[in-house]
Amino acid sequence: MRDNKPGAGGRAASMAANRRQGGASGKGGKRTPRRVAVGRTLAGVASFAILATSGVSWAAYHWISGGLNISHALDPLLGRGPKHLDGSVNLLLIGLDSRKDMNGNPLPDWVVKDQLHAGNSDEGFYNTNTLILLHIPADGGKVQAFSIPRDSFVETHNGDGSLQGHHKIKEAYGNAYEGRREKLSAQGEKGAKLEADSREAGRAATLATVQNLLGVPIDHFAEVNLIGFYDIADQLKPIDVCLKHPVKDRYSGADFPAGPQQLNAKQALAFVRQRHGLPNNDIDRTHRQQAFISSITHKLKTQGVFTDLGKMQGLYGVMKKDLVIDSKLNPIDFAQQATNLTGGNVVFHTLPAGHSAMQNNEQVQIVDVEQMRRLVQDAFHEGPAASPGAKGGASDSQSSAKAAPATVDVFNGSGKTGAASEELKALKALGYTEGQASNTAPQSHVTVTYGQGAQAAARQIATKLGVTAAPAPDAQIQAGHVRVTLGQDFTGATSASSATSPDRSSASTSSSDPSDDDYEKNAVTAGGVPCVN
Repeated sequence: MRDNKPGAGGRAASMAANRRQGGASGKGGKRTPRRVAVGRTLAGVASFAILATSGVSWAAYHWISGGLNISHALDPLLGRGPKHLDGSVNLLLIGLDSRKDMNGNPLPDWVVKDQLHAGNSDEGFYNTNTLILLHIPADGGKVQAFSIPRDSFVETHNGDGSLQGHHKIKEAYGNAYEGRREKLSAQGEKGAKLEADSREAGRAATLATVQNLLGVPIDHFAEVNLIGFYDIADQLKPIDVCLKHPVKDRYSGADFPAGPQQLNAKQALAFVRQRHGLPNNDIDRTHRQQAFISSITHKLKTQGVFTDLGKMQGLYGVMKKDLVIDSKLNPIDFAQQATNLTGGNVVFHTLPAGHSAMQNNEQVQIVDVEQMRRLVQDAFHEGPAASPGAKGGASDSQSSAKAAPATVDVFNGSGKTGAASEELKALKALGYTEGQASNTAPQSHVTVTYGQGAQAAARQIATKLGVTAAPAPDAQIQAGHVRVTLGQDFTGATSASSATSPDRSSASTSSSDPSDDDYEKNAVTAGGVPCVN
């Protein structure tokens, strides 16, 4: 483990140095090829699918859950932030780029050097190089999964909600880990407990950062590190994959022909780690991860592993050693919903990665946060989703289409006399059902919130009002109602001609940024062995 440097300046320097380990050698600040990335994560999905879909007996459940690594990092978030309006479940899969075991001991050299081609156990840090958010709908419909680009430059948070600043999203874990470790070490804590408590801070920070970034609740999570991926791949070998083109990469060790093929554990690591020589670099590597998950779940189902406890015993041993899950996750209760992870019922998306820039003396991806939120919320919230090609929080066709059914209530916090009544009349003229008009406390900006079943109308109205923030669900609002609260930036009553998309030029995107169309086109559908770059 790294030495802890005293004082704020020392800690900041240490954190900056450690964050760059994933892409720099640390010698004179010179960048080296990223040889370290991703395998650590996908075992989370495979392990979780094995656990949750098995339908094991009560005795088997106690045997399984009794040895699992349980985390309470999610607990503070459960009563804070966005809420569900239905019984859907969101699960965050965290792949940790750590070459340490659960107690903070270095992984064996035969794994790091021989199997991973990744230097030694001192490289890398506590970066979450893979973050995949799964949404399992309450009605048993298609599961939506979103991979978050690891270098997205966003506002990162600690578990208590306090801000870390702007960093790569993968660094939220390591920032919090180091801060907690320094504090606890000064208090005399050491060894495995110090490592465990520091990692809890990292997990909590990652969960808070993702929830704040995307504006959707996180109900459960699973975390796995590098050795977990290797162990899962070794248990399930051969791994079926398919490549569109032949590849050969000396950094990851990938050397594969085009077409369908079967891989051992070492080759599977190379398959999911390769980024050099691929047309879309990290994006293509993300698609490799998604294809691996699809292949694993397909294999587990077709070979009957989900219903055969004997076949699963070796995998359970891996899970107990390598997997961390949240304290609220009951595998048996969750099993009915988690069966949706198989049978071609999952669609994997990769959120747009934005464009490259230099921030904090390192290369980052400048992303459109509002676009990220919109894409996720369109898929996660109840009601009809906006068109994938939409640009302003709702599709352009929505803004001029027939008004979606909803009763609209308008509250005036703008300070302009009569503004609520004026706006309500305008919305009624556009086809919405008239609710109440009233005054409320002053606020700076116009906001739109909605009750169950009124999402489509809320998105239409937000677009007409030029509201850039995605409409938020509110369990306190009556079903079928939209609440518009006018702020000081309200400029006048809505008209049919005002239905234009909000300007997003301030999001620092470029012409090379992936469009919504690209995002949809590049989705990976699970249920077999998809062919990828």
